[in-house]
Amino acid sequence: MGLEGRIALVTGAGRGIGRGIALALASDGADVAVNFSRDEASAMSVAGEVEALGRRALIVRANVESLDEIEAMVATVEGALGPIGILVNNAGIASRGSLVSDTAPDETARVMAVHAVAAHHLCRLALPAMRSLSRGDIIMVSSVATKLNGAYGAPYNMAKAALEALAMTLAKEEVANGIHVNIVAPGLVDTDMGRRLARATSGTSDIRELDASSPFGRVCRPEDVADVVRYLVSSGAGYVTGQRIYVDGGAHG
Repeated sequence: MGLEGRIALVTGAGRGIGRGIALALASDGADVAVNFSRDEASAMSVAGEVEALGRRALIVRANVESLDEIEAMVATVEGALGPIGILVNNAGIASRGSLVSDTAPDETARVMAVHAVAAHHLCRLALPAMRSLSRGDIIMVSSVATKLNGAYGAPYNMAKAALEALAMTLAKEEVANGIHVNIVAPGLVDTDMGRRLARATSGTSDIRELDASSPFGRVCRPEDVADVVRYLVSSGAGYVTGQRIYVDGGAHG
């Protein structure tokens, strides 16, 4: 979709949804910085796939809970590839599935830090250079959790709601600078996290067992989420900002 010459940073890009987004953006012409925290082998594999598509790739280790590591990552990407024109805040962790009354304070703080505070820092650091470009895009990968606010998930629900509040605020602040800010909110996706969630909530050992009861006869794939991101950062979405798109097959109304 015509992303040649644009630089993308995708957090949590070694696996799952992040991997799908990184490869989709590369297939459309973007050079991609692949962020990871622990699994270097997976990040290197994604970078190899990006390069096989004819694009530049850079792997950058950073724990998004650390402001120092975030700052170093942005500086490294801008120094090696150029100004970040597409920032995808995808890195995330699950909460432990406890009642509010049983949730440890450090769990809430950590989930909020990974999903929302880290995204705030990344946007703040990437925006100065992004404003110099003819177009910028920031994508927040949220969740249908913001629609459902299900029991036993307060830290996660709160963190994704905060992430969406950041997106809607930024969309208003940065429209004059040609920067688009949008939200992609998947439901259950066939990823490591999704498979753990399926085991915990439905007792299934194979997420594929849920295909028959899922919209369109299958569980959502990372590529389904990535395709929405591809559209939002393309010229086809040149007049789209401040929007949230649920990627759940309509399962939640």
